[in-house]
Amino acid sequence: MLELFILALLLILLANSIRILKEYERGVVFTLGRFTSVKGPGLIILIPIIQQMTRVSLRTVVMDVPAQDVISKDNVSVRVNAVVYFYVENPEPAILKVENFLQATSQLAQTSLRSVLGEHELDEMLSKRDSLNNTIRNILDEQTDVWGIKVTHVEIKDIDINETMIRAIAKQAEAERSRRAKVIHAEGEVQAAKQLAEAAHILSKTPQSIQLRTLQTLSDIANEKTSTIVLPIELSSKLLGNSDPHYTESKD
Repeated sequence: MLELFILALLLILLANSIRILKEYERGVVFTLGRFTSVKGPGLIILIPIIQQMTRVSLRTVVMDVPAQDVISKDNVSVRVNAVVYFYVENPEPAILKVENFLQATSQLAQTSLRSVLGEHELDEMLSKRDSLNNTIRNILDEQTDVWGIKVTHVEIKDIDINETMIRAIAKQAEAERSRRAKVIHAEGEVQAAKQLAEAAHILSKTPQSIQLRTLQTLSDIANEKTSTIVLPIELSSKLLGNSDPHYTESKD
């Protein structure tokens, strides 16, 4: 009977001493409470009672950052949520330096999201997401490096704005479009005036060109179903080649 009890006890101890770690897992081993080594993957044999092991996954963790209330630099209240991608690069500090690296990373991501976005205006939040994503990622990666964690990517998912602010943004966008249209129209007027001034300067040097241009204008007018054209005496004389506007042809 005693032998069966001893055999069962040995089997239990043997079962508790064997660990199998998958390819993406590592084991942080403690001997009598002191850190000994990082082992894995594969078969790991521990000394029962004396040694303990904590599993750590090396796979990328996709963490949703809860929606945060943020007040932008131009005093606009928005709700922003994001997603953070990270993995354990070094299992030892991930277990020894922080109690729960998942929770710690989540809390740090929330505070970083609020602090970074609070330094920018709403227009920048909407138009410069890539830059803001990189800024938040760099901050998280630098602060979690001491925990053996590598932050690979941060993505701002949604920026929720209240209805009043949405209407104000729409009015602002409409005013901006109107302003651009007026600027483009004014620039066109300036360019047209410059072209007309250059054309007038060229025509002033060659009176024949002015006459040809006048004849072209008369031709255009005649094409518009006009039967009678009244011209000043001076203009008629120039077109007929007479220098005296009061010149009249006489017959014997």
